[in-house]
Amino acid sequence: MSIKKTESYMQKEQRALQKLINFRLPRQFMNIGLVLALSLIVLMFFRATLLGEASLLMRDTLQRALLVGMLIMSITRDREEDEMTIQFRMQSYGWAFVMGVIYALIMPFVEFGVSIVVNGDGEAFKSLGDFQMLLFMLMVQLMCYHVLKRYR
Repeated sequence: MSIKKTESYMQKEQRALQKLINFRLPRQFMNIGLVLALSLIVLMFFRATLLGEASLLMRDTLQRALLVGMLIMSITRDREEDEMTIQFRMQSYGWAFVMGVIYALIMPFVEFGVSIVVNGDGEAFKSLGDFQMLLFMLMVQLMCYHVLKRYR
C-alpha cells in the first residue's frame, strides 16, 4: 500500500516539475519584453542627464526592470513550439549557466589587470554584482537560443 502512495506522490512531483519546465508565456509577451528592455536601456543612458547622478534608487529600479524585461523575452513561447525548440531552449539555458560561471571566475582577474594597466597600482578584487551576472546570463541565453534556432 505504501509503494502505491509513493508512486502517486512521485508522479505528482514529476508532473509538477514538468509543468514548471514547460511554462511559457504567450507569444505577445515577446513584444512587451522587447519594448520594455529597449526603453529601459535608453532610460539608463539618459538617467544621469535627466535625474542627476544621485539617483541610485532609480538606477537599481531600472536595472531590476531590465532583468524582468529580458526574463519575459526568455520564457515567451515561440511561434512554432516543438521538441526541437524546447531542446534549443534547454541547451541555451545550460550554455548561459556555464558561461556565467566562467564569467564569474575570470572577470575579477580581468578587472584587476585592467586597473593595474590604467592606474599603475592594482585595486582589490571586486566581486561581480547580481545585476551584472544575471544580465550576462540572460544575454547569453537569448543569443544562444536565437543562434541555435537560426542554424537548425
